[in-house]
Parts: sequence; structure tokens; C-alpha cells
Amino acid sequence: MFFWASGVTVNHRPGIVAVEAKSAIGGNISETAISLATLPATWAQRRFAFAIAGTLVVACAAVAPFARIPLPRLDGFIPSVVAVVFVTDLITAVLLFAYISVDYSRRLFVLATGYLFTALIVLPHVLTFPGAFSPSGLLGAGPQSAPWFYMFWHCGFPMALLLYALLKDDKGAKRTVKAPIMSAITGSAAFALILVCGLTWLATGGAELLPTLFVDIVHPVPIIYYLDIFDIVTCVVALAALFFRRPTLLDQWLMLVIVAWILEAVLIGLLNPGRFTVGYYAGRTLSLVTSTAVLAVLLAQTTMLYSRLAHANVMLQRERDNKLMTLNAVVASISHELRQPLTAIAANAATGRLLLRRETTDTNEARSVMDDLVDDSDRVRQVLDNFNDLFGKEDQRYQPINMNEITAGVLHALRRQLRDRDIATSVEFASQMPIVLGHKGQLQEVLLNLIQNSIEAMDFVEPDARRLKLRTVTGSGRELIVQVEDSGPGIDPKKINTIFNAFVTTKPGGTGLGLALCRRIIERHGGQLTASSDGKTGTLLQVALPI
Repeated sequence: MFFWASGVTVNHRPGIVAVEAKSAIGGNISETAISLATLPATWAQRRFAFAIAGTLVVACAAVAPFARIPLPRLDGFIPSVVAVVFVTDLITAVLLFAYISVDYSRRLFVLATGYLFTALIVLPHVLTFPGAFSPSGLLGAGPQSAPWFYMFWHCGFPMALLLYALLKDDKGAKRTVKAPIMSAITGSAAFALILVCGLTWLATGGAELLPTLFVDIVHPVPIIYYLDIFDIVTCVVALAALFFRRPTLLDQWLMLVIVAWILEAVLIGLLNPGRFTVGYYAGRTLSLVTSTAVLAVLLAQTTMLYSRLAHANVMLQRERDNKLMTLNAVVASISHELRQPLTAIAANAATGRLLLRRETTDTNEARSVMDDLVDDSDRVRQVLDNFNDLFGKEDQRYQPINMNEITAGVLHALRRQLRDRDIATSVEFASQMPIVLGHKGQLQEVLLNLIQNSIEAMDFVEPDARRLKLRTVTGSGRELIVQVEDSGPGIDPKKINTIFNAFVTTKPGGTGLGLALCRRIIERHGGQLTASSDGKTGTLLQVALPI
């Protein structure tokens, strides 16, 4: 909706947030676009993710021939890697749960729970790893505890990814009550914690119930290969499920995580016979990629959405201020236009009251006062009608108009002010006046404002120097010109172009809206309103209308 009032232009567009805040693919941000589970990935984002995946594949292919080469045992390596995995996976889980609290999604519930499980399961893994904190590990660990925690970790998370990939989008799901969502998040966190506690007991106190995975601290038994194959197959199925659906931004980066996960399983489980080799260290390093990739995109997307939200909030605040300013301008404009006829009504009413108090009343003078009251009352009604038409259709109530008649009618309406201020008035009307098409009431208001301004401007000069000249002429082109010239003090030529701006006035107590409204009306009629002055001997206001 395009709205104008007294020189103030405001462009009100529905859904300004959606217009100003664009999504990553160039569309408007909708109610569901803030969810990573539904936000599509752009081609540039997909290309970047493919480049990273290709780099990882090339790097692993380069390492593969050297995977079996033994390297020195670094006891601080596993705690360092696990510390990073714990922190990043925990933050990722918290961010995903935060997204869920805003936009409910079962898929995100599964993924967030999977990341929380991973963050928790790596703690007993590093605590029970031989040499990390003690030669045999903490928590009463045996030689099979750390390997089983590793398998729980590397089989549990891919199963969460597979379930995430197989679940359908929650297209109709919306958050209605905050409490159930928070209860579900608490339940998911409790489930992950209970599951990790149960697996911790199984891998430590119940280790005799589990098959042997390592014959010593370095060399595994063949069963571990089958577990690695199960891990890889689960990842491949999850990757295929994500690839053959329409991937979202989150899906795209989860596919990168799955690729890194598969490469880690290949380096550590299939190509590498044990620990502390090139393949072992390279595979564990890939754990950092799997734990940080989604966190990076979550942080980047959260920052981007926050930036858009902040920008949208600024735009909403600006639009609210514009609406208030527009409303103030409308009220001020109506007040400005009604002040003149209401003042005339009050003056004529006071004159009529004085006439009634006389013992003998001149009926002709009383009749003239009553006629003025009626005319001024009609002007009030006409002002309101003019405002309604001004904000209506462009061609509403347009009709053929003779500007000589309009000018003469305005002079008649202001005759009392001209007489009371001792203003000498001269009129030069074109003998053959062409007809213009316009709104009669609005053009009357324009001339009324212009002449009224000229009258008030001459209050600052001596009475015998007050002269008002009105002329109507035909311009060089197909235009009709109405000129209003006064003998007031004039306007500074440097400021002459600003007098038509809204809220700019040269009169004490003026609103600065009359000339702005006049220019708007004339421009709506396809014409121009200009002013000229030398700043000393008066001002010339000129209205040019197309014939």
C-alpha cells in the first residue's frame, strides 16, 4: 500500500520482514525457514561441501598405502581428540535442542539425541583408554572396555543418522505449548544419559558378557572387522537416504559427516591392523571433522539468522516510526487546512453577535455575515472531502475547470481579510482562458493556501506597501499559469527550494504543511508549483497546470 501525507512518503509493504530478510536461496524467509531441517542448500553451499568431501577422500587415499606403518605411542593424543569431540558434540546437541524449542521436528530430536549420546559416550571411552589417565584405565576398566566404548560410539551415532534420514519431515507439526517441548527435550537428554550409563556398566562391570575385541593394547581380533563393516553399511544406507531425498542445508553437512565417518572406519578398521599407526592417527583425526562440521554450519546459520532478525527488527521499528510520522502529518495537515475556515467562522459569528446587539441592525450587513458563515462551513466540509479525494483514486471527481472562476471565488472568500489588512489587490485574468481538467475543491485549496500565505507574509510590511497581484496567463507550451505575487519581505533565495518540504515553515507558529500539500496536489494534477524571490521585495508563487 502506497501512502502519502503532506510530503511524507511511506512504502507500506505487507511482510516487510520477509521482503528485507532474504533466505539463502534468494526467497523470503518463511515461518519454517529458520529451521535447518527445512532450509534448502544453495548451489554454492553444495559445491563447497562437495569440495571438502573430495579433499577428505583424496587425503585418505594418499594415506591408505601407509596406513599400517607404526608410529610412536602418544598417550596424550586420545584425550586431546576426545576433549574436542566432547565439547563440539555437546554444543551441537544444545544448539539442535534450541532449534527444536523454536520449531518442533522429530528428525531434529533424533539427531540432537545422537549428538548428545556421542558427547557422553566419549567420556567413559577416554577414561578407560589404557595410558590416557592410568596404565589400565579408570572406572574399573578391563582391556576390552575402551574398544567397546569406541564401537558403541561408532555404531550408535550412525544409527541415529540413519533414523534421522528415514524419518519424514514434520510438515504439519507446530509448537503449541512450551512445556511439552521442554519435557520432550529433558526426556531425550535423560534417555541419552541412561543409555550411556547402562553401556558404561556393560563395558566395565559386565565386560565378561561381551566378546573380546583386542588381544592386547595394540592388536584387534577378527570380529572387530565385522563391526566396522556394520558401521560402514549403516553409514552408506544413511548417506543414500539423505542423497536421494531433497537435501536441506543440514542434510548436506550431515552427508559430509557420514563421508568422514566412513573414511575413518576404513582407515582404522579395514586397512589398519591395530593402534598407533599412520592409519590409526589419521582416522582419529577425522573424528574432529565429524564433530565440528555440523557445529560450524549451526553457528554460521545461527549468526546469519540473528543478523537477519536484527535487520528485520530495525526495519519494523523504522516502519512503526514512519507510520507514526505519517499519522502526525495527516493530523497536522487536516488541522492546518481547517484552521482557516474555522477562524473565519468564529470571526463572522462574533460579527453577527455584535450586529444582533445593536438596536438597529443593517439587514444587508447581517445577511452578508450569514452568507460568509455558510460559505466557511462549506469550506470545512470541502476540506474534509478534499482529503478523502486526495488519498483516493487519481482521477476521482476530476472535471473541466476554469481557473479564472476558481481564482475569483477564492478572492471573494478572502475579501474580509484583504480589507481588514489594507491589502491592495490587482487581478489580471487571461481573456481567453483555456480549460484544465482537475479537482475543483483541491485546486481551490491550493490557491487559498497560496493567497493566505501571501497575506500573512505582508503583515511584516507597512500597510501602504501591501500589494497582492494575481495573474492567469497561458504558457509557451500547453499549460496554464496562475501567479500569486506579494510585496512582503520575501524569502532567502538559498532557502527557496526548501519551503515545499514537509514541516519546513518561514512563519512563526506555522506547521510547514500547507505548501507541501499544495505541491502534492499540483503534481497529482500533472503540473508544477514553484517559487521565486530576491529575499527583499516579495515572493512570486506560480502554479502551472497542463491544458
